[in-house]
Amino acid sequence: MTSNNRKQIASFILQRMEMGETEWFFKPDTDFPRRLDISAHAAPSKHMLLAKEKMVDTGKVVHLQHRENECTGKIIDEEVITDQENLNDLYTAVCGCTRCPLGATRNKFVFGAGNPHADVMFIGEAPGADEDAQGIPFVGRAGQLLTKMIEAIKLSREEVFIGNILKCRPPGNRDPKPVEIECCEPILVRQIELIRPTIICALGRIAGQTLLRSKSSLGALRGKIHDYHGVKLMVTYHPAALLRNPNWKPQAWGDLKFLRREYDGMVIG
Repeated sequence: MTSNNRKQIASFILQRMEMGETEWFFKPDTDFPRRLDISAHAAPSKHMLLAKEKMVDTGKVVHLQHRENECTGKIIDEEVITDQENLNDLYTAVCGCTRCPLGATRNKFVFGAGNPHADVMFIGEAPGADEDAQGIPFVGRAGQLLTKMIEAIKLSREEVFIGNILKCRPPGNRDPKPVEIECCEPILVRQIELIRPTIICALGRIAGQTLLRSKSSLGALRGKIHDYHGVKLMVTYHPAALLRNPNWKPQAWGDLKFLRREYDGMVIG
């Protein structure tokens, strides 16, 4: 489908909605012309908001692990990323990515896991050793804590989507380099486009600064709602930081209650 076709479909849908017809065209696989412009923050259109409200949850959980027969090393063109129309196809297209040097040092490509139509996304900075070994995000000690954090606000890992900015582990768990972020972020952007979350929770300073194009401290980023291309975004501590500094847990708990309240109004005691 060409860009012009997409625009024509969007215009037709919006026209029918203004006439009061909204039920017949909303399907889980609706092909709306949504591409995030990572150079500017644009609010979602009226028809995109309604599409999110009407979208039916298929109940399927994306749990894509490294499949040797599909993940052969290759340099991925950015157009290939944006052309994929569902998470499974996106995974197949990018799991052998060698756009940056991390493609040569990783053990497993860590795509992400969770509900493909999740309202809540948790995004960290990069996989660690456990994630690199299993191909699943947040499965080590920090991941176990994240699971407890999610459950504390009465959600589950199966209801949300969990991922990272980088899909490959940096050696020694060092901070991501700018070139690695530049190569890998388009994959995350396309994931967000396909999932269409209501709210994103950035885990840690690096994730928050990267997504918001900000140099502000973690303290300055926390405690407020930011705009990420029309999607609500908040920032809290990375679970690994909470393991190192347990005295930060009360502040993190406050952030999580804030997230749940912003998501659907539920007040957690």
